[in-house]
Amino acid sequence: MLYAAALAADEPSRIGFIVSKGVGNAVVRNRVKRRLREAAACSLREYGTGFAIVVRALPASANASWNQLLADYGSALESTTNRLGSRLPRAAVDRSTGTTQEGTQRA
Repeated sequence: MLYAAALAADEPSRIGFIVSKGVGNAVVRNRVKRRLREAAACSLREYGTGFAIVVRALPASANASWNQLLADYGSALESTTNRLGSRLPRAAVDRSTGTTQEGTQRA
């Protein structure tokens, strides 16, 4: 599960994780957290500013492969940001179109 809220466009994004004991023992929970942190680091390239994101790991994440966890994280983030719609900060809206705030193409 992934929850997101829009922040000010110039404010750095913040990402938090909730991994309960229902996911598994300490070794499993820490592995899930490490994988989620890496997935979040990849998403910061696109959503580096203007978001507060909370990821709640479900018990199924303990048995998920890296590719499956990354794909689930990406699709959850995309659907959540789509639902935010007009509440997105100006910089995030410009980022999704592939241009900077000044209107120049991104590299």
